[in-house]
Amino acid sequence: MGAPRVRCPTCQREVVWVAESTWRPFCSERCRMVDLGAWFAGERAIPGEEMAEPEDPPPDQPRN
Repeated sequence: MGAPRVRCPTCQREVVWVAESTWRPFCSERCRMVDLGAWFAGERAIPGEEMAEPEDPPPDQPRN
């Protein structure tokens, strides 16, 4: 049985899952950077509840 194969999350090209596959699960640095850019742009997110913004302490109380 050979090494497992996965699909690149960006372009769907098949990637062999071995240590020599530098960008796994992506097929290339380009696909990895496209995915990272989507996270930074807010196009991708992990589902969950929004976190409340922390309230500012009173002016005479130091911040932690």
